[in-house]
Amino acid sequence: MQNDVVKYFISLASIDSESRNERAIADALIADLKALGAEVSEDCCYKSTNGNAGNIFAQFPGQVDVPPLLLCSHIDTVIPGVGVKPRIVGDRICSDGTTVLGADDKSGVAEIICGISRVLEAGIPHGPLEVLFTVSEEIGLLGAKFFDKSKLKASCGYAFDTQTVGDLVLGAPSQNSISITIHGKEAHAGVEPEKGINAIRIAAEAIAAMPLGRIDFETTSNIGIISGGVATNIVPNQVVIKGEARSHNPQKLAQVCSDIRHALDSAIARHQGTTHQASAEYHQETEYHAFRIPDDSPCVQLAKAALKEVGIDARTGIGGGGSDANIIGAAGIPMIICGTGMMRYHTVEEYIEIKDLETGAAFVENLIKLHAQTRC
Repeated sequence: MQNDVVKYFISLASIDSESRNERAIADALIADLKALGAEVSEDCCYKSTNGNAGNIFAQFPGQVDVPPLLLCSHIDTVIPGVGVKPRIVGDRICSDGTTVLGADDKSGVAEIICGISRVLEAGIPHGPLEVLFTVSEEIGLLGAKFFDKSKLKASCGYAFDTQTVGDLVLGAPSQNSISITIHGKEAHAGVEPEKGINAIRIAAEAIAAMPLGRIDFETTSNIGIISGGVATNIVPNQVVIKGEARSHNPQKLAQVCSDIRHALDSAIARHQGTTHQASAEYHQETEYHAFRIPDDSPCVQLAKAALKEVGIDARTGIGGGGSDANIIGAAGIPMIICGTGMMRYHTVEEYIEIKDLETGAAFVENLIKLHAQTRC
């Protein structure tokens, strides 16, 4: 079954696995990895993620004396991911249009399992392999954050978690999460609005002055959630704002966060009543740190060679999103983000081309083969 990547992917996509509810697919993958001869363990990170399954870590012994090769994907999906009904339409696989497909990231899982299975079935000598399937990636890289990285002995790794097969993402930004609570003063909106301080207005003025969107080629920021108020006839006394900032450059990240804070402080200063003063609480947290792998590094050259074996010229670049590679890389293991073929992910229009699934599995197979030969 694991050799037919299309059938295997469809079987995985049919298993519901929204973030924090990965138990069913975790059980299936543990059984499949053990059937392939791996030593498999599951951690208890679910106690920290408030989920029902832990990260799956599998180790395959090798016949060639080289450092282990790490292959990684996450097993959770975004919402709506319950009742997924994958179907083949022409040359692609999609859902029925009411849910996501789950190619993000079950395409990576399927390609890893099938690539390993083909090498094992062919009896090809290979180096030791480490496979990490993480949980709760979509809600903050939680599985990777709580995984005990000291278990990893690999010299380099590959996270299968981006779009086009052949894309190699060699860098990703740092991200700071921002949470702001603005406190105003409630009052009757029709009888005595002048006695109130409108927290929504303060929030609007602050947001209007914040640097948002594409700041430059390596820096972005966004306000994604705003909530507050209880009725139209009450001057709102509280608003909660949540957003983020990302950059490949730590100085730029610090500056954009400082500018956001300054916009907030300036708006607060403009709304001070005679009997009540507006105030705000600003909280900032680093979610993950940036990484950048040189194009001439051995792990990049290995990936390029493996792609060439399947007739693809690699396309290298940097990305704008975070992934498990940020967390694993911070632990000292260089990790490239590889394309799997997933398209329009995080929407009910998500799909993957059958040929991309097949090419992705062949890419993994060649990674394993060449790893043993090049001793990367």
